[in-house]
Amino acid sequence: MEILLNNKPDKIEGFKKLTVKELLNLKKYTYKMLIVRVNDKTVKSDDYEKTYIKEGDNVAVIHLMTGG
Repeated sequence: MEILLNNKPDKIEGFKKLTVKELLNLKKYTYKMLIVRVNDKTVKSDDYEKTYIKEGDNVAVIHLMTGG
């Protein structure tokens, strides 16, 4: 499956579709504060396990940082 991940083409072998949670695990995104957008729609963290990413989707994973 090929997707656009953070504005870069990415090929994910062995999947025709996968959940947001599976993608985050595969790509080792472990930050506590993430924003995930699939095709310009924000996905709530409660929906990571039931939101699917398909061939050609545009996915953005944004790590939020805080500080002072």
